[in-house]
Amino acid sequence: MEKAIFYKEWIKTRWYFLLSTLLLAAFTGYCLLNVSRIIEFKGAVHLWEVMLERDAVFVDLLTYLPLLAGLLMAVFQFVPEMQQSRLKLTLHLPYPHYRMVASMLLYGTLALCVTYLVSLVLIGICFDALVARELFARVVLTALPWYAAGLAAYFLTAWVCLEPTWKRRILNMLVGAGVLRIFFLAPAPEAYNAFLPGLTLFTLLLSLLGMLSVYRFKTGEQD
Repeated sequence: MEKAIFYKEWIKTRWYFLLSTLLLAAFTGYCLLNVSRIIEFKGAVHLWEVMLERDAVFVDLLTYLPLLAGLLMAVFQFVPEMQQSRLKLTLHLPYPHYRMVASMLLYGTLALCVTYLVSLVLIGICFDALVARELFARVVLTALPWYAAGLAAYFLTAWVCLEPTWKRRILNMLVGAGVLRIFFLAPAPEAYNAFLPGLTLFTLLLSLLGMLSVYRFKTGEQD
């Protein structure tokens, strides 16, 4: 059954998945192109100096793009389910309801991880060849909370979309906006290093919010 759910979600989101992956890769490539230009005109030594003295990571353009990618993935995946009453029909199938929604969320999570991994691999290939491992690690560790924010945005948007009542949807949006702000409180490079394990666990726990909305949907709390 999981394979059937995954296939259904792939058919529904495949064009968005491909487009978002290409766009995030393109923006990542643009950031790395700027790095190459700096080296070409001023040399690698200047690049090192800027990274050390000015705390530059050169991928700041990507800060909110993973968040946007995660938010839109949830919209493309779950809004049709609610607008066309597909979820109501889906929950009548002889299959555990929570397991079905969990499979849908797992698909979206894996799709986003692939999208983010392409971007991170491009960053790794570029910086690992140009700078010391410490500076390479600084860039990656600075960017990781942005990608975690993308997954958090996906889970929170799914929570909003699956919520059966508009009054609670608006409340969920406000709560979600406050939660996402946590990921962007400290703009300094590697500011979240000490909190990355906890931030990762917190992000994964947000996936359970979708189950709460399904419970409310099942118990008949609808507009």
